[in-house]
Amino acid sequence: MFTGIVREVGRVLAVSEVGDTRLEIACARPAGQIEIGASIACNGICLTVVEKGQREGQNWFAVEASAETRARTTLGTWKAGDAVNLEPALRVGDELGGHIVSGHVDGLGRIVAIRPEGASHRVTIEAPAALAKFLAEKGSIAVDGISLTINEVDGSRFGVNIIPHTWEVTSLKGKGVGSDVNLEADLMARYVARLREAG
Repeated sequence: MFTGIVREVGRVLAVSEVGDTRLEIACARPAGQIEIGASIACNGICLTVVEKGQREGQNWFAVEASAETRARTTLGTWKAGDAVNLEPALRVGDELGGHIVSGHVDGLGRIVAIRPEGASHRVTIEAPAALAKFLAEKGSIAVDGISLTINEVDGSRFGVNIIPHTWEVTSLKGKGVGSDVNLEADLMARYVARLREAG
């Protein structure tokens, strides 16, 4: 489980095909603090560390992703140099600063507008139609692993406000109109929608 509070922005060092897709990701976290088998959310995708190390003073860890993950997330388009939001798994006793995030991406959204709003940025995202029932004004959503509050909903489109701090410390500032993002619906919204369907 995760909170949607990005701890750092890593960078893809290498992508290779080894049956599955293997990615090496540079990070600031010392290799000694990363455990093999640990879960790390990478742009909101829960991935398992399979190797780690340090090369030329740069800490890194490796993960592998299946064809299913490539097909359902943005991971299939990642290349060396891409920025990636990183969050280690939540530990018992950690502060829950965002909302409960599982790291299981529900679908791909597409950024359709970015406009300044004061010192912040208002970002409008088109979600898959199947996710529209999980979108609620003032509800939560994870966008590329970032816990955000939905400001408005119009069908399958929703808007979020990105404060300057979040803009600067996540990969969102490198996105533009037309960029795809990983979306994970709020767990509570998912259960409420399921109960309504069953009732």
